[in-house]
Amino acid sequence: MSDVQYWAAGGGSGGGRPRRTGWRRLVPSWRVVTGTVLAVLVLLLGGFFLGYALVSIPDPNAAAVAQSNVYYYADGKTELARDGAVNRQNVSLSEVAETAQHAVLSAEDRNFYHESAVSPKAMLRAAWNTATGKGRQSGSTITQQYVKNYYLNQNQTASRKVKEFFIAIKLDRNESKDQILEGYLNTSYFGRNAYGIQAASQAYFDKNAAQLTTAEGAYIATLLNAPSEYDLAAHPENAPAAKARWNYVLDGMVKEGWLTASERNATQFPVIGKPKPVASKAGQRGYIIEAVNQYLDENHIVDSDSLRLGGYRIVTSIQKPKEDAFVTAAQNDIYAKLGNTAADKYVRAGGASIDPATGDVVALYGGIDYTKQYVSSATNGTYPPGSTFKPVVLAAALQHHSQTQDGEDITPSTVYDGENKRPVVGSDGPVGYAPENEDNRTFGRINVTEAMDQSVNAVYAQMAQDVGTQKVIDTAHELGMPDDVKIPTTPAMALGSFGASPLDMAQVYATLANHGKQVPYTLVLKVTKDGNDLTLPKREPKQTVPRDTADTVTSVLRSVVEGPKGTARVAQDSDWPSAAKTGTAENDIAAWFAGYTPKLASVVAVLGMNPDTGKQEKLYHALHQDRINGGGPPGQVWADYTAAALRGVPVQDFDLDVSKDLPPTSAASDEPTTDTPTTSQPPTSRPPASTQPPTSSPPTTEPTTPTGPTSEPPTTEPTGEPTQTFDPLGGLTGAATGGPGGGGGGPGGG
Repeated sequence: MSDVQYWAAGGGSGGGRPRRTGWRRLVPSWRVVTGTVLAVLVLLLGGFFLGYALVSIPDPNAAAVAQSNVYYYADGKTELARDGAVNRQNVSLSEVAETAQHAVLSAEDRNFYHESAVSPKAMLRAAWNTATGKGRQSGSTITQQYVKNYYLNQNQTASRKVKEFFIAIKLDRNESKDQILEGYLNTSYFGRNAYGIQAASQAYFDKNAAQLTTAEGAYIATLLNAPSEYDLAAHPENAPAAKARWNYVLDGMVKEGWLTASERNATQFPVIGKPKPVASKAGQRGYIIEAVNQYLDENHIVDSDSLRLGGYRIVTSIQKPKEDAFVTAAQNDIYAKLGNTAADKYVRAGGASIDPATGDVVALYGGIDYTKQYVSSATNGTYPPGSTFKPVVLAAALQHHSQTQDGEDITPSTVYDGENKRPVVGSDGPVGYAPENEDNRTFGRINVTEAMDQSVNAVYAQMAQDVGTQKVIDTAHELGMPDDVKIPTTPAMALGSFGASPLDMAQVYATLANHGKQVPYTLVLKVTKDGNDLTLPKREPKQTVPRDTADTVTSVLRSVVEGPKGTARVAQDSDWPSAAKTGTAENDIAAWFAGYTPKLASVVAVLGMNPDTGKQEKLYHALHQDRINGGGPPGQVWADYTAAALRGVPVQDFDLDVSKDLPPTSAASDEPTTDTPTTSQPPTSRPPASTQPPTSSPPTTEPTTPTGPTSEPPTTEPTGEPTQTFDPLGGLTGAATGGPGGGGGGPGGG
């Protein structure tokens, strides 16, 4: 009998089909596969119909009316401000300009009118992009967003997403597309506490939604992506991102046939109106609320959508007595002294104060009044900090045991050539950058400490080259400078030729004050919602810079306060041992004073800003002075604030572990010289000519270095390239130059 006959006759084990052997036993049969697929489909369909039947369209919930957030001072009891009252005025779709409707569709859901209420494809794409690290993205259609805004909440939970899915499908069957779009436009948040497109039109352009131009409608649509960040009156530094999004909206309108190419090319970015005063944000409240909210969002404590819904109890790190002291000092030393010149109208003051031991921001001063000046000068990161960056260059030199071009160790005693416009020299010769000293002064041979005292640009630009600019940048980050501060990789970095905020610089100086141990700053001590505490970031102190490095820099900065030629001698008015540095930006668009005591690190800046355009302006002749230097009004604010903030605290001296002693005071360098060599040879480190012992007591006579120039400032525009400015509506204009090496530091850069 053959094998075939055998199996046909029922041979083998029990008859029927043969058993599968080997690897075939691991592969399911087509019957199993088919049965499994059918079972899954039945379950999915059953789940869909069950969910559709069980989830009904609810009544509009409280999410449609935001609650207030309550902010407290650091004591957790004294109320600082309330924020979150709703500004909303519903309008019909016919009362919204058609181009504005199309702009919103272009920004959020271009397939709205010819696709279903949910888009599984978009949801899967968003989930994939989020999972693969391309950033959190939304796959929601306009219908789903409307459901979230009006019927549900912003919580990122699976149950909320499931409800949103089924409610959106039902809503799409029960209401027309126009009704859904109308509801979406009336419930969306656009920033400036404006809920709905009508409130947004009034808030940004002082007109009704029906009157919006194409450009204005596209900007309103842009705000949906980042309402607070793209409000350029408050955040001029975000102009490039906002304009990119605005262009994306307009390009989408052309692609969808809602705008012709010629109309699109003729459309110009609109002029954005100033925010209208909000009583609850008067004084410093608005600046603090904005800074705290940004901190909560950036540190993933509470996102901006949830904050807008309100209901949070937020204990800030701001201490009311210190905040009041900052306000009083700024009012007395700056705003009470304003004159009637054009420059006086440009004066803006800002500052931040940090407890070095804890990282708590104990005071934040954004300007005279949030309802009058909306851009916070405490967090505005578009102005160059000038020579307040020089201590970072010195810290990098000490940390990395750097040497001059001729192989001498860089210490507080190292001698450099302080000749005005001396070319910076690298290993292959001049690098193409020759910075001017302040007021074009020449100092001849001068040691590192004296060069810090008198803020000699030529010395510290050369030092940055000697150390290596990337090493300086690394040290800046280790001291706490945020990564998003773009420090140039040229010797011009020593002159602070980049944008940074007073809060950024306060973090750096707080780390120096804390002996090189960085504690990331915080603006928030506690956040609760519905009685539950939210998790705050861990901020463990970390020794990011060696203690002897930080303490040696502190000893040099004490000389800037106590030395007879130091530019920061005004800090002595605080009656506390102090270490400090002054800074003046090129063309006098900003003046800075940064310093610390053992208990407090604070930075004060006076900035020049055009109130109408946001352009950075020169401060010549403001405050009844020829020029505004860091040792002038900013320094006086610092001293008066520090004295008041620490009143009642026992005076404590610095506890320094200094590896490199300060040099003896050099009498020969008291006055600038004119007979210095004109060669561009590398600096040498020969000892100073004098060995006069240093003194820690204040001089008995006033310093001979004036806080302003001895002659009138230029009455014509300075020669060379214009100062870098930031136009909130047009982005970066001009270019800061200090020579071919790039970046700032002309007269006034000390």
